Amino acid sequence: MIISKVQLESCFADLPDNVDTEDVMYRLYLIEKIESAEQDIANHKTLSHDEVQQRISQKWQN
Repeated sequence: MIISKVQLESCFADLPDNVDTEDVMYRLYLIEKIESAEQDIANHKTLSHDEVQQRISQKWQN
């Protein structure tokens, strides 16, 4: 994952003065997952609500 300095500054600005390392890592993880999801949306690699319902119903019928 590549993250810009601006994104890091924004992430750290919201944190309290004393923060646990796990909290920082979790925020970085969330940023990575959100960016990945936004790329999937931009590249049309998502399913519509109807497609999800169809897949779920097929799975439960088998």
